[in-house]
Amino acid sequence: MSDTDEIEDSSAPLIEHLAELRTRLIHSAIAFIIGMVICFTVWNPIFNFLTEPLCSTMADRGQADCGLILIKLQEGFFVAVSISLFGGLVLSFPYISYQLWRFVAPGLYKNEKNAFLPFMLASPIMFLIGASFAFYVVMPLAFDFFLGFQQAGNVGETGVEASIDFQGSVQEYLRLSIKFIVAFGLCFQLPVLLTLMGKAGLVSSQGLADVRKYAVVGILVLAALVTPPDVITQVILFVVVYGLYEISIQLVKRVETKREADLRAQGLWFEDDDEEVEDELMAEFDEEDDEDDPDGGPDDDPDDDPGMVETGR
Repeated sequence: MSDTDEIEDSSAPLIEHLAELRTRLIHSAIAFIIGMVICFTVWNPIFNFLTEPLCSTMADRGQADCGLILIKLQEGFFVAVSISLFGGLVLSFPYISYQLWRFVAPGLYKNEKNAFLPFMLASPIMFLIGASFAFYVVMPLAFDFFLGFQQAGNVGETGVEASIDFQGSVQEYLRLSIKFIVAFGLCFQLPVLLTLMGKAGLVSSQGLADVRKYAVVGILVLAALVTPPDVITQVILFVVVYGLYEISIQLVKRVETKREADLRAQGLWFEDDDEEVEDELMAEFDEEDDEDDPDGGPDDDPDDDPGMVETGR
């Protein structure tokens, strides 16, 4: 067999993997397009659902009118496209995850599949929990804070007070709502990510605990970047993400305990006690030297010094 044939045979698996990847990407793209078309046909009900936190907050403040306005003529179309893109991604995400799993699974061992599959199932669940928390808890609080800067106009004998009324842009409100949902959904992936890294041996519970103070600073910066500039939302995001960080430490510690138990059961666990034993031996040796030479100086025994023996001769 020639060198050319060997090169072609060795490159065949790579071509097969690329063909498999192309097939999975095409299937994922088709699923995304189908989900986007479905959401485009029902973008009005989806938008009404997304405006529920704003309308409920305004109703609680005694404002019955919950209308949003179009600043630009084409803004309504781009709002429909944005909703269809976001909704299409949400609808097609389970199928896209399945295609990803079908591509990765053949290259994994059975134990690796058993370890990796729960994290793939937990990831969308945690994203849904984070998005629901943002939609039902954080967004009403944030909108109530923002709407508190309105002012009712009053014409009196002493002067005129200008009214400040909320007339929000449809596209701007949609952008803010999606930002809330995506930010909290991604932040809730922290336990999944750190636990997976701990299972792979990339991080340890002690290491995460040691960098806790740096994690606090990082979470504060994250809260300032991904949330609007109001203290309430930033504090909520910080408390939630830091709580998830502490939960991640406990999950990683649980993974380490389970790994240690499995290795002990297989007889493959070896504790690093060599340094401790060596320190104990050195300490005993130092004690023996102190007993032989209480003054702490050099030993005067001529039998131990060949030079002194020669001098005696």
